[in-house]
Amino acid sequence: MKPSRFYQHCVWIVNTLRQHKKLTLAQLDELWQNDLASDGNKLDRNTFRRHLDAILNMFGAIIECEEKTHKYYIANPEVWRDGTIEGWMLSTLTVSTVLTDSLSLRDYILLENVPAGQEFLQTIILAIKTRHRIKIRYQKFGFEANEKLIAPYALKLFHQRWYLLSHTGNHFATYSLDRMLKVQITDDPFELPEGFKPESYFTEYFGVLTDETPMAHVVVHAYGKTPNYLRTLPLHHSQRELESNDEYTEFSFDIRPTYDFLSQLLSHGDGIEVVSPDDVREKMKQKIIENLKRY
Repeated sequence: MKPSRFYQHCVWIVNTLRQHKKLTLAQLDELWQNDLASDGNKLDRNTFRRHLDAILNMFGAIIECEEKTHKYYIANPEVWRDGTIEGWMLSTLTVSTVLTDSLSLRDYILLENVPAGQEFLQTIILAIKTRHRIKIRYQKFGFEANEKLIAPYALKLFHQRWYLLSHTGNHFATYSLDRMLKVQITDDPFELPEGFKPESYFTEYFGVLTDETPMAHVVVHAYGKTPNYLRTLPLHHSQRELESNDEYTEFSFDIRPTYDFLSQLLSHGDGIEVVSPDDVREKMKQKIIENLKRY
């Protein structure tokens, strides 16, 4: 079996168990036979075991079997919580598998364009892994390109763009891969600060813009269908639903309300109103006034 097909089968098993929650091997095999994934082969116990080992290695998912019912289930579904690399890998491989099996429908599956910069991912990931600084040629919008020597700390995907969190020697800096013209690994090693975790670094922010904006308890009212969008895809891990009535639903966020966060709220138009604190409400008001001047 080709490796790519084996991975597709792993994705099929994971998503089938996620959908049906618990299944015996016989039930899995029945679904397997009725699906194009089977290639005409049965899902026997030995084949299933090989896939379980691969699923654990690829996605960190533990699939266990209940003694009484002999049904298999995913014991740690939290491994795919928002923002984890395991969740992103499963989503990416699922889309890849579906598209591979659906080339005849290419005109009926519409995707978003992915900006440039992905060609540097492999080099940057190697530099992060080996803890070596990289030299990049970088061009901000509206500025001349220049070279920078930076320590690559972590990669983050945000709004269809890859960003690199790095340290310049003096401060943290975030660079968009689509503005990189060249990336080269150097022989200059670096060490991460003791206990540093990228997830913790970004935990008080939305997006990739990090600055000295103070923490705030932001309360918003969501109108119309907007509450449903916020419930199904929370903006931030601190998001909490406080109350709901016929007019609006109230949500709160404990966050640094940076430009990225305010812009996201503005993208919902009149579906979002910032209630407090007053300074954040005023910032939103001023942004709306400036926008109106364009019209």
